[in-house]
Amino acid sequence: MNLTTTTRILASSLILCAAPWALATERPIAAEDSGTSVTIYSSADPGGFDPQRFIDQQRNGNNSSYAWQVPGFGVVRQTREFELTNGLNEVSFTDVAAFLDPTTVGFKDLTDAKTSVLEQAFKFDLVSPSKLLEKFLDQPIKVTINEGDQSRTISGELLSSTQGKLVIRTATGLEMIDANDARVSLGELPEGFLTKPTLVWLLTAGKAGKHEIQSTYQTAGITWRADYNLVLNDDDTAADLTAWVTLLNLSGIAYPDATLKLVAGDVQRIEPRGYVGGRSMRGGEMMMADSKQGFEEKSFFEYHLYTLPRKTTIANNSTQQLTLFPAVSGVKVSKELLYDPTSARGWNNEPYMNPGFVPSGSDKIGVFVAFKNDKKNRLGVPLPKGRIRAYKQDSADGSLEFVGEDLIDHTPRNETVRIKLGNSFDVVGERKVVDFKIDKARKTMTETIELQVRNQKDVIQNVVVREHLYRWRNWEMTERNLPFEKIDANTIEWRLSVAPEGEKTIRYTVRYTW
Repeated sequence: MNLTTTTRILASSLILCAAPWALATERPIAAEDSGTSVTIYSSADPGGFDPQRFIDQQRNGNNSSYAWQVPGFGVVRQTREFELTNGLNEVSFTDVAAFLDPTTVGFKDLTDAKTSVLEQAFKFDLVSPSKLLEKFLDQPIKVTINEGDQSRTISGELLSSTQGKLVIRTATGLEMIDANDARVSLGELPEGFLTKPTLVWLLTAGKAGKHEIQSTYQTAGITWRADYNLVLNDDDTAADLTAWVTLLNLSGIAYPDATLKLVAGDVQRIEPRGYVGGRSMRGGEMMMADSKQGFEEKSFFEYHLYTLPRKTTIANNSTQQLTLFPAVSGVKVSKELLYDPTSARGWNNEPYMNPGFVPSGSDKIGVFVAFKNDKKNRLGVPLPKGRIRAYKQDSADGSLEFVGEDLIDHTPRNETVRIKLGNSFDVVGERKVVDFKIDKARKTMTETIELQVRNQKDVIQNVVVREHLYRWRNWEMTERNLPFEKIDANTIEWRLSVAPEGEKTIRYTVRYTW
């Protein structure tokens, strides 16, 4: 085997720098070292990432490099047994991911830590019709073609295989044949032509016999995302929560009977310019006691690691769903109606003096649901970012009906999850400027605002009304008909209880100075 000097240098740098596990001292082989382990990192945007799009692309036979666009990557650890002799050995580590990064490969001999790698190569020149024909250039070939109701066999030397045409030198001259309509017969598979991606090592071993060899590498084409389902009770005070993990594997191989881990957090990776793959990723009465139904979570560096406490098979070119944690019943939730008709603004060097200027927010009254992610609320597990869908049971027939969805970011324990499900149909708001005065000489302006909330339901509705005092940073409330709460330097809120088929009006005057 002749490996290039470049490969030799690369292999040496991998052993000494990129793969610290290769320098570990000899120790007994632990259970966690055996078999296959896959740790998956995700940079998927829960709002825009659709695993089925990638699967359809793969099934349609499109460019396999599409897998590089999958937003995430995996770290794969595989352990296999090899028979080595004392001295030099060539070892072929087959069934590795087609999209592995050779610069991340690590090697470790679990039987003898003194075994070392001299050279490494990643061979991915796999069997395909076009590559096979390229290997048989200037070689004998037989081609059978149909001519009407008859067939004819052409024997000769293959000169060219391009643009869907075969050029064959026969005893009578040159034949040009359409490759799409031809049945081609070839000889033996050329030496060195592989059917699977393979890592090839040139090793030096000090002990003859069976060795447990472990390889670790990163691969593209694999990722995951989290999905949550929230089922609200009749009065929207409690809910049942379930969580799922969706795996997408286009890495080129399956991982049977593997230990599966997921990393949640914003893990930074340096990507080459123009790269289109994944970006930097950004107790009590808990119903989660049976960990075999879901992942076991722990803090890991500045991230969170979720480990499935059983083996699983990660199929190739497919998606699959796993329970992130068992269903949790009776999670306390609160529903909130929010009227937020203006948006917060920043300032340059002067206030907004145009009487008609209003930075519009939402003219609808939004419907929000919130819950505390703590043990008192039967949760208290860090929640990876994902899509959360809410449902409610129809009392007429018991069916679950969809009532809205939102995205959540990575949410630590003891923090609050707040999601928007939509806008209220029967509770409406209206905002208008009823007076505006400005005195540029005295550098003051006064504005009077009126907000009205109307409830067309037959039950009381509690509504939060939020105002952003957007004209300038210096302000004073000179008149108001209802007390308010100051949320930050330029945001105030009212909490209204609006009677059935009733309405409430907020009126206030604010003076800005600069």
